[in-house]
Amino acid sequence: MSEPLLVITNKGAGTADEETLDLALAVLRERASVEVQATGDPGELDGVLHRAGSRRIVVAGGDGSLHAVVSALHRRNELEGSVLGLLPLGTGNDFARGTGIPLDVEDAARVLLDGAPQPMDLLVDEVGEIVVNGVHVGAGAAASRRSHRWKERLGSVGVKGVNLGKLGYPIGAAITAWNPPVVRLRVEVDGQVVSDFDTPVLQVAIGNGASVGGGMELTPDADPSDGRADVMISRATGPISRLVYAGRLGLGTHPEHSDVMCLRATQVTVSGEEFWISADGEISGPERHRSWRLQRAAYSLVLPIDN
Repeated sequence: MSEPLLVITNKGAGTADEETLDLALAVLRERASVEVQATGDPGELDGVLHRAGSRRIVVAGGDGSLHAVVSALHRRNELEGSVLGLLPLGTGNDFARGTGIPLDVEDAARVLLDGAPQPMDLLVDEVGEIVVNGVHVGAGAAASRRSHRWKERLGSVGVKGVNLGKLGYPIGAAITAWNPPVVRLRVEVDGQVVSDFDTPVLQVAIGNGASVGGGMELTPDADPSDGRADVMISRATGPISRLVYAGRLGLGTHPEHSDVMCLRATQVTVSGEEFWISADGEISGPERHRSWRLQRAAYSLVLPIDN
């Protein structure tokens, strides 16, 4: 038998997610003792983690659910040395995509049983908030703000078991493309100013993982286990340049755009005009200054052995 598992789910999950989870639980229970706990707010999550004991914690959800659990463990000073598992039940599942965890939950359950822990990096800002997958400001954050509204509107709509909430990000991105925010920011990478107020920017992205929004590879070369964050700065603010950038973004070739700068770093600071932040899909702001540093091998995640 494998070690006992504590599977943490979201109380807001729909019937389709519960049915999908049952498939994964059936696989896990063939070889492991499994307890399932549903949480709906940080207080409930904290209580469940307090009672976890030595059991391996498995997050049943998407990027937001993984963010919530990692954040809670970080806040409790229990993240270091932790080994987590992930059953991708979210609408985007970007971190699962980037780490090679199968999106089929039964296959993902088998990875939990047969896979191996791999160290994962983490981004931490100056107020102690964490980022598991990626954070971005500018047009991307505006798209996420709009996407969140569309995701909520469409999340209750299903067509043959397909949750239409997944369409939220493309809709938000399309709307933002018509009227994107342009901000004047100073971007410092490992203490070096790489973009200043005299050059307006369309978007700044800091990627620990490669994709956002259900597969859009905003920082395509990012690897959450390599000890560096990938930084992408888009200065495509003119109408034609913006159009070319949007097209390349959809194809994943935007790093080749002449108005795009790609760097790698362990610390990134953004300051200037008011900007909104999308961190692991969670929107915050407006802010005038925010800094992120990379914490190497902050925790471990069970991944396929051939990953």
